[in-house]
Amino acid sequence: MSGSGAPTIEVPRAEGARVAIVAAQWHPKVTDALVAGAERALADSGVTNYTVIRVPGSFELPVASLHASKAGYSAVIALGVVIRGDTPHFEYVCQATTDGLMQVAVTTGTPIGFGVLTCDNDPQALDRAGLPDSREDKGYEATQAALSTLMAVRGL
Repeated sequence: MSGSGAPTIEVPRAEGARVAIVAAQWHPKVTDALVAGAERALADSGVTNYTVIRVPGSFELPVASLHASKAGYSAVIALGVVIRGDTPHFEYVCQATTDGLMQVAVTTGTPIGFGVLTCDNDPQALDRAGLPDSREDKGYEATQAALSTLMAVRGL
């Protein structure tokens, strides 16, 4: 949701929602900041019932998100970062993570906030992590998206 054309999304009131934040452990400065942004968005929405689940890396986010959905969480916020290296590993992990999270969302009906940064380098990741000198806060934005989707679906 960055760049030209990004929508203005208000954090909806979502008291009573049960939310799982599933976060990778790779690049802890970035992922810890993403979790903090998600927690700020949850507080702004009135959500107090949430759990942080840490997994090794972004590749593990889909399976943990699936189990969180099956455990009855209303929404899942998936947070991680994959930084391009010298091998095709970047493409494989990014594609598998994205496809896996979409599959979880579509098959379970659980809104998934996609907060997985796919960056060329460390400075790009830090600039999106929601740190004091970052331009963007993707943890916050992913939570906004998931909660907005949750409330839209609940209104059907």
